[in-house]
Amino acid sequence: MKVEYRTNKLKKQCEDPKIAQKDYGARMGNKLTQRVRELISATNLLDIKLIPSARLHRLEGTRADEYAVDLVHPHRLVFTPILQEGEDINELESINIVRIEEVTDYHGKQKR
Repeated sequence: MKVEYRTNKLKKQCEDPKIAQKDYGARMGNKLTQRVRELISATNLLDIKLIPSARLHRLEGTRADEYAVDLVHPHRLVFTPILQEGEDINELESINIVRIEEVTDYHGKQKR
């Protein structure tokens, strides 16, 4: 799957384990880079849905166009599917490009 990033800083945090660990701590940094590697290795979002510990889920309300996967509780990796013409956000097997938006605890409204 093709993975894009909202910012260059976020790209570095997601792809460089040393930066991820420095910015988020060892456990969270390792989980973040693991999830990003899973996204990159996947053919589409259905592959991610098949990883039980990732717990892929679509967000609701004002974030209904985004998905998230679990990191270290309560943090999530939030991303937006980049849909090609005619693709449906609900058809996981057709989504093969995503843009990572943020690492966050959206339950507590705390952003990084």
